[in-house]
Amino acid sequence: MAGLRTVVTELATGLGMLGLPTLDEALAARPAAMVSMSPAEWDRLAGLHEGGAFAADFAAAWDNGRAFLEARDGLRGRRPLTVEWKGSHKAPGDEAAPVDLRIDHVYLVSGKYESDILHNAAPARLFDKLLTNSPGGRGGNWFAAVAPDEHQALYQTVRTPGLPALVDDLTAAEQRRLGTELRAWPTVAAQEAYRALVAAVAAESAARWREGLKQVRSQQELMLWRLLRIGSAPYFVLGTRKAAGLRIRVATPWDWRQRYALRSFEVAAQPGGQPRVGWRAVVRDRHSGDDAEVRGHVEVRWAHGRFSTAEAKVYLDTPHNDVPGYFPLL
Repeated sequence: MAGLRTVVTELATGLGMLGLPTLDEALAARPAAMVSMSPAEWDRLAGLHEGGAFAADFAAAWDNGRAFLEARDGLRGRRPLTVEWKGSHKAPGDEAAPVDLRIDHVYLVSGKYESDILHNAAPARLFDKLLTNSPGGRGGNWFAAVAPDEHQALYQTVRTPGLPALVDDLTAAEQRRLGTELRAWPTVAAQEAYRALVAAVAAESAARWREGLKQVRSQQELMLWRLLRIGSAPYFVLGTRKAAGLRIRVATPWDWRQRYALRSFEVAAQPGGQPRVGWRAVVRDRHSGDDAEVRGHVEVRWAHGRFSTAEAKVYLDTPHNDVPGYFPLL
């Protein structure tokens, strides 16, 4: 289920597009143009507004919706007939755009409020499959797959009586119990073993990513587009980033190639408190001839407590407005 802050920002953005004078009036009117809203959802949104805890989020999202209504790249002052909210359901297809709102069946809008996360994927899908949904690829327990010796060595430092000798033999219940108990590494030996695991996982994850890319420019370009969520349909991102407004139009691959050329794409292990892989692209602007750098990083972590399954969170380190293919909303 979507978090309450996400509900607030996405729905208030949509309400702001409808041209009503104030947020209070919009909530009271419950406009029919918000076609995907049930009475219970309206009640919840009104209650969140009255509670006051999300006042700043309501205000920022409302302003973003108003800006989209007036923008030349957006609705150009034309009030929409329908605003559809995706809510918490998972998209059924393999889409690049993280769409939260659909306006008049045409305009796709993603809400991104104080988040630099581009993807939250299974490590094998990122490092082995290059963010495609193709079958196959090396998966399973990522820590055990890429650093089996270091994974087992760490387990040995924290194993308690009654647990199996091999980390791979832990049941799901035993994993949950161990993860609950291990709020911190209990000994110096465990801390050192964890640092060794972090280094090994980062190095091997980066090596697998480089292997998949094979230094082929076209593959690198596709990888950059997938990381930046550039897909066949243009869409808009409305939100905030580090207390500043975020209003951009995301190009399609066709648009991107008209304007830019990829010069290089590199990945490398980075130091950190958990396994971390950095990525860096250099892109040339065909109009100006200038090169721009786009940076990000991936953090590999246990998803549900230590020794559970892993996830790979992909972060964008470059400000959105400086990313080739992310155009300021006009």
